[in-house]
Amino acid sequence: MNTQNQPILAVRRGRITRPQKLVVYGPEGVGKSTLASQMPDPVFIDTEGGTHHLDICRIDTAPNWEGITGAIGQLARGGHSFRTLVIDTADWLEKRLVEHLCAKGNKESIEDFGYGRGWVLLAEEFTRFLVSLDGLVARGMHVVFLAHATVRKFEAPDQAGSYDRFELKLSRQVAPLIKEWADVILFANYVTKTAEKENGKLRGVGGRERMLHATHSAACDAKNRHGLPDRLPFAISSLEPVFGVAQASVVPPAASRADEPVATRIRNTFGPIADLGKISEFLAARGQLRFGEDGVIEGFEHLDPEYAGRMLAEPKRFVSAMQEWMRGKEAA
Repeated sequence: MNTQNQPILAVRRGRITRPQKLVVYGPEGVGKSTLASQMPDPVFIDTEGGTHHLDICRIDTAPNWEGITGAIGQLARGGHSFRTLVIDTADWLEKRLVEHLCAKGNKESIEDFGYGRGWVLLAEEFTRFLVSLDGLVARGMHVVFLAHATVRKFEAPDQAGSYDRFELKLSRQVAPLIKEWADVILFANYVTKTAEKENGKLRGVGGRERMLHATHSAACDAKNRHGLPDRLPFAISSLEPVFGVAQASVVPPAASRADEPVATRIRNTFGPIADLGKISEFLAARGQLRFGEDGVIEGFEHLDPEYAGRMLAEPKRFVSAMQEWMRGKEAA
């Protein structure tokens, strides 16, 4: 066989870093929106008006399908500094799409299209929506769906009986599309503590501890591609393996060059992942930088070289400590 004119097969080995596609679902009030507000530079599309209590950036758009898809288009055109899109919630997003399809088809209900045609249209349009979100991922944004949970009876093919399990509160047409699309699906719930009664049976005694479930089980849908344990503390620090891998790809090559001045290396390393002004404020509070006579904080070039070296060696750990300090300052 003559292979002289055949193109060379392009092969690339190793991990590919890119922004992540997440789903976090759970019961009402468990704290999904608050958790998402701590993700990297988030902006919210609030489909149900449930984030009024949070100090977050929201896209000011009409809570209908046209307004939502228009907002996605604006984000795709760039010109902003957001690194995470949060859609809060997926189940209300599906309701907005059903409303849109019914209005467009002059129908009262999705069932009125007949012979399941409405559900087919729903799945087709939602698939196109997910493709538009992939465009944001390609431009460097994480995309996060928040969703409510529902309990459904599950019939396992290899078992005689059925059992209850937590699933996404979505239609049977849309839920599989999101589950296949996502890199990570996390189920958030309270840990139920039990106590033994006099008759030997267990009874629930409540408990407010929250956990994130990261792997599939008989009790819930979940998955991840980052080797996360089955259960995680309900904290943004638990998701560092998820966002940390993606964030590493946006650090400019100059950040790793030892021949650059320390101040330049700090700006190149931390600029893409944190607010440099807040870092300066944090360093001043720790006594690492001083205020000048004009009230301006010293530049990074005044940092002790040993301290700066520790910052650069573990940037994610440093940013996490800075963010924790900022939250404590805001709460005071």
